[in-house]
Amino acid sequence: MKLSGFKVILLIGAIVFLFMQNTMRKYSVDYGEVVEQYKKPLKNWPAPSIDEGVNWKEFEAIEWDSNYYDTQELPEVMLGKKLFFDPKLSASSQISCSSCHNPEMGWADSQEVALGHDHLQGKRNTQSLFNIADRTSYFWDGRAKTLEEQLVGPISAHNEMNMKPEKLAGKLSKLTEYRQLFKDVYQTDKITFDKIAKALAVFQKTIRSQPSRLDKFIKGDHKALSDKEIYGMHLFRTKARCMNCHNGKNLTDESFHNIGLTYYKREYEDLGLYNITKKAEDVGKFKTPSLRDLDYTAPWMHNGLMDDLYGVVSLYNSGMQMINPSPEEKKADPNFPVTDHLMKPLKLNEQEVDAVVAFLKSISGSYYRMPRPEIPRK
Repeated sequence: MKLSGFKVILLIGAIVFLFMQNTMRKYSVDYGEVVEQYKKPLKNWPAPSIDEGVNWKEFEAIEWDSNYYDTQELPEVMLGKKLFFDPKLSASSQISCSSCHNPEMGWADSQEVALGHDHLQGKRNTQSLFNIADRTSYFWDGRAKTLEEQLVGPISAHNEMNMKPEKLAGKLSKLTEYRQLFKDVYQTDKITFDKIAKALAVFQKTIRSQPSRLDKFIKGDHKALSDKEIYGMHLFRTKARCMNCHNGKNLTDESFHNIGLTYYKREYEDLGLYNITKKAEDVGKFKTPSLRDLDYTAPWMHNGLMDDLYGVVSLYNSGMQMINPSPEEKKADPNFPVTDHLMKPLKLNEQEVDAVVAFLKSISGSYYRMPRPEIPRK
């Protein structure tokens, strides 16, 4: 049967209309009652879905630090800031702490892995310094317990700043301006590495996230989040299982987990916490990162593997169980990594993944970019 041109156009139009209807139906989600449950004080929110034995904390809003600008004028903070941005802390006098922790890049470096001395690459992604004062351990493998202890690593590493700590104090002591700054802070112009580390730590502890739209919502501004973002938050707390590890004020449990990215016995192998403890159960475990200001700190994961939030959520959606050993393999090789039991297939559909991503974007609120200070040169 032949159709006239007009009937063909009508038929095509009908097909397009039905396709668009189906598409709209596919992407149209009625968030309804779920959203309304969260437009109440936090204590009345639906309880999150937490696995038995998990030590978790409820969300907590952060406040704008009203003393921030005054704090930045404190002598010890000012000294630490100058040291942080000064490339003279490296052997080549070309690399500063800010080379990898750039305030314009969320206090990270926007690279998969760090790039340091002689353009040598590191093995791991640079962690952001946001809220570093709240951490209970440092580095992806937690090998440092204090910020002062942590500082020795990047300053001395051959592929980072390549500076011998015992020589750094002597190098800075040659500058009259630094001797005066140290005297102003510590009542003596004798510069030591311990004082350098202390000043750097004091400054870094002032680097804190600013309130995000999530914080405004928690505090009662229920227009701060869209319905999709609120629904994404609900999924984050329930079906998506995120809150088992990402909870509390900074959305981290400050613990270590193997999420399946160990590359065991392959080119990019990284055994994480095991390198520190030498315990088989710690193979492939890495520190749970904070999700604060997530939108500014890509790429993510300990190896900088992911630079797209949809990809990150989809990865977790898969359950990450594809590399677990059989009982026989584990018996033959006790160090064969086992993915954390908290990792399970989530069965999120496209709309749910989209909502979770929308919520994750609402956690970023730190728009202020710190100007670089004048550093001593004489």
